[in-house]
Amino acid sequence: MDPQNAPAVEIDSPAIPAVAQIPKESVEKVLEATDIVDLIGSYIQLKRSGAQFKANCPFHHEKTPSFYVTPSMQRFKCFGCGAAGDAISFVRDYENLPFSEAVRRLASRAGVVIIEEAEDPAAEAGRRSRGRLKDVHREVAGFLHHLLLTDPAAEHARGYLKSRGFGREMADRWTVGWMPEHAEVFFKWARERKLTGRELVECGLAALRTENMPKSGLYLRFRDRLMFPIRNEIGDVIAFSGRQLREDPRTGKYINSPETAIYKKSNVLFGLERAKKAILKAKAVLLCEGQIDVIACHEAGVEHAVAPLGTALTQQQARLLRRYTSQVLLCYDADAAGIKACERAFHEIAAEGLSARVVEMPAGDDPDTFLKREGVEAFLALQANAREFFEFKLMRARAAGLLESAASRAAVTAECVALLAAITDKSARDHQINLAAAYLRASAASLRDAIALELKRPRRARESSAEPQPANGGEGGPPVPPTPLHRTVAFLCQLALCSAPAQHFLGEQFETLHEANRWLEGIDLLERILGAAPDPSSHVAVNAFMATLPEADRLALTGGVSAFESAPEDGVQAAEHGLALLSATVLQRRDAAVKAALKEPGLGSERLLELLEEAKEISGLLRGVGQRSEFDDELPASTWKEKPPPWKRRV
Repeated sequence: MDPQNAPAVEIDSPAIPAVAQIPKESVEKVLEATDIVDLIGSYIQLKRSGAQFKANCPFHHEKTPSFYVTPSMQRFKCFGCGAAGDAISFVRDYENLPFSEAVRRLASRAGVVIIEEAEDPAAEAGRRSRGRLKDVHREVAGFLHHLLLTDPAAEHARGYLKSRGFGREMADRWTVGWMPEHAEVFFKWARERKLTGRELVECGLAALRTENMPKSGLYLRFRDRLMFPIRNEIGDVIAFSGRQLREDPRTGKYINSPETAIYKKSNVLFGLERAKKAILKAKAVLLCEGQIDVIACHEAGVEHAVAPLGTALTQQQARLLRRYTSQVLLCYDADAAGIKACERAFHEIAAEGLSARVVEMPAGDDPDTFLKREGVEAFLALQANAREFFEFKLMRARAAGLLESAASRAAVTAECVALLAAITDKSARDHQINLAAAYLRASAASLRDAIALELKRPRRARESSAEPQPANGGEGGPPVPPTPLHRTVAFLCQLALCSAPAQHFLGEQFETLHEANRWLEGIDLLERILGAAPDPSSHVAVNAFMATLPEADRLALTGGVSAFESAPEDGVQAAEHGLALLSATVLQRRDAAVKAALKEPGLGSERLLELLEEAKEISGLLRGVGQRSEFDDELPASTWKEKPPPWKRRV
């Protein structure tokens, strides 16, 4: 498909669903006040393409843009996964919000006042309570910031900031505050502002002296600490991180707010509200260990830095990063704890389909100290020279002598296998397998076998790695991720379910499909369809077969039921075309794997000759198929009787 001539975004559903709490007129005002290009451009990087704008789809992993925004219709559409809608539906799906909350979010952004019809008292009360907690946090942040700047008792706090190379400008930009040593100073201010004890407890700023006994009184959770506001993705203060100013072994250096109705630490990244645009521009995120490192980076102009909040990177945080970039630069301390944290982060990053490189800090340094001593240019040079994760890990292992003996090498191999199994992108995994095999003096085939065994073990990160899909999230538990299905394989699956001649033809292509199984996602599902061979002319037979599939497989074939109305006129011709695209894609992926293998360090002459021969063979085959791209080629609409079948609109 020529992107410049991409079809206009069609209106395939009503723009304004019926919502009891928000009148239709208010929804219309919100849509009128919102420019969809500006809105989506604040989340992801858009590029003009004729009368439209395009980008990599934020709702599924892809390398070539298939996501289009049409200003004239104020609609978006992904021709890869089928996601489509208006400004409200984009915010709803991107932020994983209910429709009414997405409308409120846009109304606030556009300055539109909406008058709601209170339909659900409990939901309304919960929304107002969360809004009140944000108001309290905002007021507290302002008061503590004022104390830091003006209170004589905060002189040591100002002195600490100065010793770290920070002045008033930084404190203003980040609303850094100081919580006084004497709790009564804070409680007196809170009473004057008419903040209740219940609100302070719900915010996590105070706690009951005796649990479940309100009459026992309150104690202040933070005392004599620098207070760094923690903000959500859109900039609301939702919690605090307090940095110890006087050494006290009874408390930690940092104390963060406990989880509340508006703060879940596993879902928040420090600094993300400031870093979003810089991440899009840099096409990478710099992941640091702590808040001070993030602030130091931003103050030096390195604005794509974020950090978890006192814990290892979580799956939810990795998923949050995936909204903005496909590349993570791990910038952790060079000590043993930093290396372990780096590996734990890689597990979550790889499970979300993100690539990872490691910024190697000198021993004893963190981003803050390095920037203060060496300057921003030297720090940017470290980022430019960041190594791929496995190269970094294996070079460290080799330098430590862990690759010399068979026993220690086996231990490192086991670690690598577990990490390689976390990578969900098969092409990326193959590249890393080839790199690891060269360091470990093992064959790539043996590593693949070990990874296959590892993948059979139940792993939490793999089970929940997919982006939540609102369409399949039932009330009984978390949404089930659909089986990964390459677009061409999805086409062939649906073809086998709606055309008997195509099913029979594909059933005879065992060797071609067997070869493709190593390179393309979903071949196993296609082979299961061909093995069962349900009668495409019988809805009952196909539905009965679909009922036997696991939930993940059924979700991957959501277009199957309605596809029968659009069966191809010539099923064999359609299958041949799909098989040709499949073969071309396999060749491209083989070609990429061989090119990656040729870059391996320490290639022997025999292995080099093998790879060169294979590269020559693949090059000739690619010329024969016209170098079809796995993303640029579309299955021809002329193949179908009427409109393109559903799997072209959503897989």
